[in-house]
Amino acid sequence: MNPDQYCQDKAARSGSSFYYSFLFLPANQRRAITALYAFCREVDDVVDRGGEPTIAAVKLNWWRDEVGRLFTGEAQHPVTRALTPVIKEFDLPQEQFLEIIDGMEMDLEQHRYASFKDLALYCYRAASVVGLLAAEIFGYRDRHTLKYAHDLGIAFQLTNIVRDVYEDAQRNRIYLPLDELQQYGVQETDILNKKETPAFHDLMRFQAERAKRYYEQAFSQLPDEDRYSQRCGLIMAAIYRATLEEIERDGFHVLQHRISLTPLRKLWLASKTALRTRRYKRRTASLQCCLLYTS
Repeated sequence: MNPDQYCQDKAARSGSSFYYSFLFLPANQRRAITALYAFCREVDDVVDRGGEPTIAAVKLNWWRDEVGRLFTGEAQHPVTRALTPVIKEFDLPQEQFLEIIDGMEMDLEQHRYASFKDLALYCYRAASVVGLLAAEIFGYRDRHTLKYAHDLGIAFQLTNIVRDVYEDAQRNRIYLPLDELQQYGVQETDILNKKETPAFHDLMRFQAERAKRYYEQAFSQLPDEDRYSQRCGLIMAAIYRATLEEIERDGFHVLQHRISLTPLRKLWLASKTALRTRRYKRRTASLQCCLLYTS
C-alpha cells in the first residue's frame, strides 16, 4: 500500500464529515487534504487509543521528531511520506504541525478548563490550526480568509464539545468551562453520572449559541472571491451546523446518546453546498475578465 492509499483508507474508515467535503476537490488538493486529515487522525488516535498516558506521551514525542524528519525530507511514516510533496507544493509551515501535536498533548495533561479563555487555546490548537493549513491547500486571494478559517475551526471544535459531552466524560475530560458550570448550577458529577437536569440543558443551549456565533463570525469574514476555493470548509460547516441543529431539536440529550447525521444526509448537504458555491466561481471569473478588459 502506497502512502496516498494509506491516507485515503484512514480517512474513509473514520466516517468523518470531513471525508464528504473532500469529494468535491481537484485531485491534487484532495490528496493534500486527505494526507493532512490522516496526520490529524494519527496523532489524535495516540491520545484517544494510546492507553497509558506515559506511553501516549512517548508516542507524541515520536510524532514531534517525525515532523522534523518530514521537513528535512526524511519522513518514515506513510502519512508523513504522503505529506512530503504537500508541504512543498502548498508551502505549509512546520510550526503549525507541531501546534496540532501541542493540542493533543493538552488532552493528556489537562482534563478541565477554568474558563472559555483557557478552552479557546485548546480549540485553536486542536481545530483552528488545521483550518489554517487547510486554507493554504484550498487557496485564497484575500487574507481575511485566514480569519474565517480560524473562527470556523473554533466553531467546529465547540460543536464537537457539545456533541461529545458524555463520550469525553468517559475519558474523564470535561471541556465545558468550569466557571460556566458554576454559573448554571451544574456539577461535574452530573455529567460524569449522566444526570440531565434543566440546568444542564440550559448550559448546553448556551454552548450551542456560542458555537453558532462563531459560525456566523467566520462566514462574515470570508470574502466572496474566496468562497468557491474554500468550498470544502463550507461543506463541512453545513454538516456540522446541521448536527448542532439536530442536537438542539433533540433537546440536548447528549448524555443519553450521540447525535450524528446519516451518510446520505451528509452527502446531500455536501452536494447542495458545493452547487451553491459554484455561482461564486462564475462571479469571480466574470470580475477577472472585467479587470483584464479595463486594464
